[in-house]
Amino acid sequence: MPHIKVNEVTLFYSDQGVGDETIVFSHGLLWSHKMFAEQIEFLSARFRVISYDHRGQGESEVKGPYDMDTLTNDAFLLIKSLCKGPVHFAGLSMGGFVGMRLAARHPEIVKSLILMETSANSEPVENIPKYKTLNGIVKWFGVLGPVANKVMPIMFAESWLTNPLNKDKVDFWKKEMMSNKRSITGPVDGVIYRKGIEEELKFISCPTMVIVGDEDIATKPVKAKFIQMGIANAKLHRIPGAGHSSCIEKPREVNRLIGDWLIENS
Repeated sequence: MPHIKVNEVTLFYSDQGVGDETIVFSHGLLWSHKMFAEQIEFLSARFRVISYDHRGQGESEVKGPYDMDTLTNDAFLLIKSLCKGPVHFAGLSMGGFVGMRLAARHPEIVKSLILMETSANSEPVENIPKYKTLNGIVKWFGVLGPVANKVMPIMFAESWLTNPLNKDKVDFWKKEMMSNKRSITGPVDGVIYRKGIEEELKFISCPTMVIVGDEDIATKPVKAKFIQMGIANAKLHRIPGAGHSSCIEKPREVNRLIGDWLIENS
């Protein structure tokens, strides 16, 4: 799989499928492009599908800074380097933080925007002490089992985690989380201390679809509603039984929504 150097950092990316339309996937914190595996497989028969790893995560170079403005510039330059025209941009959580900034600040390269389980606000004050404590443990010891056990219920719906049919998937994603190196604390700090972009939502003019799991406790559905109300003509879809990772938990529903969206906005 290829790498590309942009904004003084080397990023991993996957480039699959064919078609006149391109969709770029941007993943959430603690994960990588792998979280969109089912979307890539579904969409690549008809569209060009690019997914990439944020700096400091997945297979990309570990190099700061990790603030959202820097990550937005990474995405902008990656798209400019790989694509001739505007793209559909799909971001989940941290990827959504990037997507909103990208669409507001560089409207010429975003044809449509898909936002999944994300927020336009800064991190709620009540969450910061808990996340700082977990991040401090990771800094010294890595993502150990006890840390993963506390984070998994933040990332996934309780109903999904406790369903015996999902045991293999739960085990897989727990191992993926635990594979993060201690350097993941940099990207985590970038998320914890991010600034809100409430005032930038009005600058997003492209067609926008907001998706949220109805069991998401990390960025609750009210956050998705706030985004929808702040972006002109944005559409909102709530997915029953999904938490903070609907693309993994409910891939068929997400694939259907994104597939229909791309056809509608191509």
